[in-house]
Amino acid sequence: MLDRQEMPEQDPKVRRSNFNEVALGFTREQAIEEAKRCLQCKKPKCIEGCPVEVRIPDFVKYVSIGDFDSAIKEIKSVNALPAICGRVCPQESQCEALCILGKKGGPVSIGRLERFVSDYERKLKAEIPKKPEPTGKKVAVVGSGPAGLTAAADLARVGHSVTIFEALHAAGGVLTYGIPEFRLPKDIVRAEVEYVQKLGVTLLLDSVIGKIDTVDELLSDFDAVFLGTGAGLPVFLNIDGENLNGVYSANEFLTRVNLMKSYKFPDYDTPIKKGKHVVVVGGGNVAMDSARCALRLGALEVTIVYRRGEEEMPARAEEIEHAKEEGIKFRLLTNPVRLNGDAKNWVTDIECINMYLCEPDESGRCKPMPLAGSEHKIEADVVIIAIGTSPNPLVPRTTKGLEMSKHGTIIAKENGATTKEGVFAGGDAVTGAATVISAMGAGKIAARAIDEYLKGK
Repeated sequence: MLDRQEMPEQDPKVRRSNFNEVALGFTREQAIEEAKRCLQCKKPKCIEGCPVEVRIPDFVKYVSIGDFDSAIKEIKSVNALPAICGRVCPQESQCEALCILGKKGGPVSIGRLERFVSDYERKLKAEIPKKPEPTGKKVAVVGSGPAGLTAAADLARVGHSVTIFEALHAAGGVLTYGIPEFRLPKDIVRAEVEYVQKLGVTLLLDSVIGKIDTVDELLSDFDAVFLGTGAGLPVFLNIDGENLNGVYSANEFLTRVNLMKSYKFPDYDTPIKKGKHVVVVGGGNVAMDSARCALRLGALEVTIVYRRGEEEMPARAEEIEHAKEEGIKFRLLTNPVRLNGDAKNWVTDIECINMYLCEPDESGRCKPMPLAGSEHKIEADVVIIAIGTSPNPLVPRTTKGLEMSKHGTIIAKENGATTKEGVFAGGDAVTGAATVISAMGAGKIAARAIDEYLKGK
């Protein structure tokens, strides 16, 4: 009972040249056997680690007896996006981290079981719960990412009329433009979005709030507004050469690959430079996604450059391992200082310096310091900067009375209430770039607060 079921995966030698999903999912038999490992604790700690409050032992119990219909109903009573959570949620640092079995062996594979039952349901077509009596209240949700979708679903469940305003031509936010097909297939995102719509939510695409309407104008038509605009503004290194051709922000690179399907050019209109020697700067999940996409586009060599060591890398251990299996190289304790180009302004190499770790910095990680005399160059015809993002300032700049932090994030209370009456916010727009599940948790908390606000509490 201490050993977890191993999830089948594509062979690394095969998957490194395709965009098909890497993980293949549990079989029916594997799911049941894995669920039987659950101890059904009287005081389950795993629930405390779930930002969207899934009653984990209950759904796992249903899986253990083969009642997958009841399992998915249990999950969807609180979580409208289980197929997404089961794939990209960092369960190892949340619900699974608190599993009692993890003290002596492998914790229950909660995320993989959630993925299994959601995939099972999708093949049979999702059952739509009965719509509640309308409250007569209207809520505008700005952004259709994980925070916005969660808030919209929870508000629709209690009878409010909800309209989502999405700036892009496809819904899903970072789920659509940021996370690659091989980690999160887009047909799954579309299916989850459609489920939210079937709850009664109206979705308006190509609707840039701050341009077509301001938040103040929305408040003249809606009783409350939720801002789930995410953090899509790229952060750069601020070194010489970042304006050279062949240098991308990870945001642009992944948007071209995922949302605009440039890997299928010319069938899709948006091209992308397919480098032979690609360098990705950064150590998070976005850096891993960028590097693995570049490899699948046909690069001969992909190198991740990160100024700290592997223990300090913020990416999930699973993503780092997958990248290594696929042949991506890691240059750790290495920091870029300059990008060089040729006569036509195409990047040719990246100048770096080796680093060593000193005392921990404000984040609790060891502070990297340059090692004198260790300067060197790495050949590169494509460089992708994946060191973080910040919120887009458009909505805050066009909204009166909405206070911002010095980091450009929206200031909000724990329940999502902002400094502007009737306006709530959550997800990356408030915290800065974080995880999908933390954004979903913020959307759920804000939806509860909006419901109470609309009821006059």
